[in-house]
Amino acid sequence: MMTMVASTMANAQTMGIKLENMDMTAKPGTDFYQYACGGWLKNNPLRPEFSRYGSFDVVAEENQKRIREIIEGLAAQPQEKGSLGQKIGDLYALRMDSVRQNKDGVTPVMVDLKRVAAVKTKAELKELINQMNVEGVGFGELWGSYVGADMMESTQNILELSQGGYSLERDYYVKEDEENKKILDAYRKHIVKMFQFVGETPADAQKKMENVVALEMRMAKAGRDNVALRDVASNYHKMSFADFTKEYAGYDWKTYFDVQGLTEIDSLSVGQPEAIKEALKVWEDTSVEVLKDWLQWQILDSAGSMLGDEVYEEVFDFNGRILTGAKEPRPRWKRSVSIVNSVLGEAVGQIYVEKYFPPANKARMEQLIKNLQIALGERIDAQEWMSESTKKAAHEKLDAFYVKVGYPNKWRDYSKMNIDPEKTLYENMKEVAKWAHADMLERKWKKPVDRDEWYMNPQTVNAYYNPTTNEICFPAGILQYPFFDMDADDAFNYGAIGVVIGHEMSHGFDDQGRQFDKDGNFRDWWAEGDGDQYNERAQVIKDFFSAIKVLPDLNANGDLCCGENLGDHGGLKFAYTAFKNATKEHPLPVKDGFTPEQRFFLAYAGVWASNITEEAIRNLTTSDPHSLCKWRVNGALPLVDAWYEAFGITEKDPMFVPKEKRVKIW
Repeated sequence: MMTMVASTMANAQTMGIKLENMDMTAKPGTDFYQYACGGWLKNNPLRPEFSRYGSFDVVAEENQKRIREIIEGLAAQPQEKGSLGQKIGDLYALRMDSVRQNKDGVTPVMVDLKRVAAVKTKAELKELINQMNVEGVGFGELWGSYVGADMMESTQNILELSQGGYSLERDYYVKEDEENKKILDAYRKHIVKMFQFVGETPADAQKKMENVVALEMRMAKAGRDNVALRDVASNYHKMSFADFTKEYAGYDWKTYFDVQGLTEIDSLSVGQPEAIKEALKVWEDTSVEVLKDWLQWQILDSAGSMLGDEVYEEVFDFNGRILTGAKEPRPRWKRSVSIVNSVLGEAVGQIYVEKYFPPANKARMEQLIKNLQIALGERIDAQEWMSESTKKAAHEKLDAFYVKVGYPNKWRDYSKMNIDPEKTLYENMKEVAKWAHADMLERKWKKPVDRDEWYMNPQTVNAYYNPTTNEICFPAGILQYPFFDMDADDAFNYGAIGVVIGHEMSHGFDDQGRQFDKDGNFRDWWAEGDGDQYNERAQVIKDFFSAIKVLPDLNANGDLCCGENLGDHGGLKFAYTAFKNATKEHPLPVKDGFTPEQRFFLAYAGVWASNITEEAIRNLTTSDPHSLCKWRVNGALPLVDAWYEAFGITEKDPMFVPKEKRVKIW
């Protein structure tokens, strides 16, 4: 009887795959991405506001509509002053009010720009920066600072300093190929235009731009590239505060941190020492006028999207059209939803999950995660290259995963945040920055790490793994089609959200995550020789992706994307094992001519359907640790044996990779 019931349920569930999204004229072994996603690519051309539009964006767009309804519903009703409804509604209204923003123009930011202009000495400039830090003025510095988990003592927070001082991706400053030169030339013109908006003459704007770019170029050359920043050990240098002030002399660090409330510092970590030392040299040998120009640019650049439509059009022209290839700005309502999400994300998320995330979805997701954990354990046991002591430690780490699904156990407290509709959007965002800093101090400074903190809002269409808390997190926002379908069978759900789950689990064992133990501490828990074996296998995936041509003159960066590619590889292996386990007793039928195994891989590919501009390809290849969507399919699947078996791929097919050249980690 039980077998009959299970069989009936499996037949009643849909296969989840939409045939109209496929291109049956393509061959699976020639271009699986086109085969699985060709129909979707044809039917979903890039809209002018997008530089990349894919399955993630489809879900995010639907979520934005839902959130818009929530926000506008609150804004349409009287709200008590100081309530979450008042804050959400008024912030949205402030961003939507184009008449007011156009009338105010650049006036809101002029006060802060004039304060910088009035400075006469470096000592005064440092004092002003300290004041602005307290006041929430949005600007970067020649370094970044934040409080987060100490990777050597993961239950405790630590102050960290990191490289900074430039606005673009580092490669644009240091790589002298034609494409990067074009971007840097456009950036120069953009800076000049922005300074002219705030009243500078063409000649003065040109001079300021030259000073800004020269300083940023200097800082960029001192900084590390994105690949070097992935080396966890070399980006951690913990020392006592006394030793820090000696080694990095030349700046009044105590006053700088005291003003921000970061008092009684025992120790801190300097992420990139060479960049911080260069920043101190800049302070020493650069004129106060150049430093003022740079600081004004930082303020103006951060405020640009809040200063009326004329300025916003220029901001979009550079950051959108030139950097990414987008043709038109997003509609104002989407920009307004985004700012509310960024400022009051958990407040909106609380309403979102009550309305759109039923308990049944969470329960099924939690069961999928448990099944993936079992499968990962089986894959660990199956590895002949891994010693028994390493396997034991790996199991301990797997068992210690802190699983978060849907929404937080406790919600962020926004009671001390003030949104005042009488003030400008720029002024309110300064207040938000003040609140965020005070909130960080209250929750983190001199406090243990809060493992219940979420690093994404519930409505976010994404997921993450955090090594220092050894947690995997799957917000409610991603738990919908094409990632998750309550009506679809296991072939679909394991191929889609199952691989996403496995991907995040795999990050606990990727080239970075494997260096952290079950408690989130940076520690080598691998038996002698096993780490070398792992690195040799990981090198295969680095070399494979580095050989991929994403454009005729541009290769993928296998080193930068190593962790994410290992995540996809592990995710596919773990999810496939879990899928086979789940259907072992009750095999799924063939549906519409596709076996369950084929549907698993089609569901995976469907997650990555995406159209993209050439400009975005170049930008993301430089900056994004994820491979481009096409290659998360056509690059990942040829390294997985089960894909060959599912579609009968042979050496005659162009995508064929000899078995001895495939990745052999899991």
